[in-house]
Amino acid sequence: MADLPQAPTPTLTAIYADYEARQGDGFRDHLGASIIGKSCARALWYDFRWVTPARHSGRLLRLFETGQLEEDRLVRNLRATGATVLEVDPETGRQFRVEAHGGHFGGSLDGVAIGILEAPKTWHVLEFKTHGVKSFSELTAKGVVLAKPQHAAQMQIYMHLTGITRALYVAVCKDTDALHLERIEADSGIAERLLEKAGRIIFAQHPPARISEEPAWFECRFCDHHGACHEGGGSSVTCRSCLHATPVGALPDEVDTGSSSGSATNKNDGGWHCARHDRMLTALEQRAACTRHLFIPDLVPGEVIDAGDDIVTYRMADGSTWANDARTTEAAPC
Repeated sequence: MADLPQAPTPTLTAIYADYEARQGDGFRDHLGASIIGKSCARALWYDFRWVTPARHSGRLLRLFETGQLEEDRLVRNLRATGATVLEVDPETGRQFRVEAHGGHFGGSLDGVAIGILEAPKTWHVLEFKTHGVKSFSELTAKGVVLAKPQHAAQMQIYMHLTGITRALYVAVCKDTDALHLERIEADSGIAERLLEKAGRIIFAQHPPARISEEPAWFECRFCDHHGACHEGGGSSVTCRSCLHATPVGALPDEVDTGSSSGSATNKNDGGWHCARHDRMLTALEQRAACTRHLFIPDLVPGEVIDAGDDIVTYRMADGSTWANDARTTEAAPC
């Protein structure tokens, strides 16, 4: 008979609980370059619209941290070969960052380097990743473009928006500590298609089609949004799930950018506009939502049968009716 696993100790439970307490609300302000290579456009739209908060266990969050700590070691490894590695932008003192679509899309680079032995005079975007043994074996057999298209897409965006023509992909196997390095060439056609994809998702008022209508499809089964997409689980209550809110690009001078609290939108950037209150929304306001919140109808598992000022009524799948009534003092959960 196999031994039963030991129950977590109070100390172990407390360690994991600390990670979970520090993980934030699970929402990212922008659509990330690190995920634009996802095959399901609907999942990306849900990410951007904050339909389902990303919540992870303490064990998994600690694993993410291990990957971040590995980056410092990989930088040391590259410098030991004679390469010059910049982890932060000398002009800002912060991590290199790229943006597009008024700041609604972007990402942060792990670094840039020159003096890579294979092409010492060429600047490279650096991308560091950690892999389990199965993932690492596939990577070494197929290469990053075929084995990890999402990582390849991320590098194409970074190269395109920085003007750097090469990327160095540095992967480490967490099980064996083996390294795999690949140089990737910029492809403007791929990058432009990815930017177009990001724009379509960001400015779409309705979710794109599902990648599969079958809930058991492998990409659907492990998706954070499975409940909302396939099970009628509803959405988080934020401004981004509200039918009044719209992402906009660069702002005209006459647009009110919100409060003077320091969190209002810069007119050179994009932002979120509320048609109900006719003004721009700060990031904090977007997370809180107001009492006039009405769900985007696509996020409600029912059919619209009536609508009026601050109220939309639905016939649900079970035949019942539900009123998304924003005339009351509190936003109603779906």
